Amino acid sequence: MKFAWAILRYFIIHYFFLYLLNVILTDYNYRFLTYPFQDFIAAVSNVSFDARQIALLWVRERIIPSGRQNIGQILTNHKLAGYDEMTFLEIADGRCSQDSIFIRKIDNLPRYALSSRKQNLTDVTLLDGKALLCFFADGTTKKITLSKLPYIEGLDKVINNDLLFNSCTLGTDGYYITFNNSIDFPSWFLYKEGIRIPLIHSDFLSFAKGNLLDTTASCNILECSRQNLAYLTKQDYLQPVKENVKSNLYLKSDVLRQRW
Repeated sequence: MKFAWAILRYFIIHYFFLYLLNVILTDYNYRFLTYPFQDFIAAVSNVSFDARQIALLWVRERIIPSGRQNIGQILTNHKLAGYDEMTFLEIADGRCSQDSIFIRKIDNLPRYALSSRKQNLTDVTLLDGKALLCFFADGTTKKITLSKLPYIEGLDKVINNDLLFNSCTLGTDGYYITFNNSIDFPSWFLYKEGIRIPLIHSDFLSFAKGNLLDTTASCNILECSRQNLAYLTKQDYLQPVKENVKSNLYLKSDVLRQRW
């Protein structure tokens, strides 16, 4: 019985470590939990996981701590300008006296890693009503309304704070989105909860290329000066899609409508 348990424990530890490498190899930003466990743990705890912080804690357990008394001499010996967790992890090949696990450089990602990346984000756009339009690596486009999501940590703060919501950016390699670089939503969660839209990313790019005009192009179509265009905008005859000090963006259909 003890022998069987030892074998099971061995495979559990090494299976877990292989997936944890996903976190380390992309500057702590890969998903920390594997697909077989994500839904179960999320359902039990009903909170989101701070994958970056957890991965960083794991790395710090395997390297020289920043508070070491002779850290200055160690940095000098390795010709380092400052303390960096990833650098020390690479120097030691991820080895630790507590186990036999180590990191080895590979030229190609294994199939399981490539497969899991298909649900990574490639782009995200903010929509009215505290919603997100998410584009995934497998070509899927999904709309996520934040108020309809099951509760995860930080969700209420994002919904109730416009400034925080507008700070949304894509995380490293599309494994998550982050708000103010402090509240993260993993891509697998957004993929699962989003409503599929029968459009792909290139459709939106085509729309932008064919239906958005800058100030110069708008003036050429209307055969007017920038001052005249500014007057039309000020009088609400034209509503810019995006305003800028040097130039605005307008919908082509709105500009053409001014010629009627």
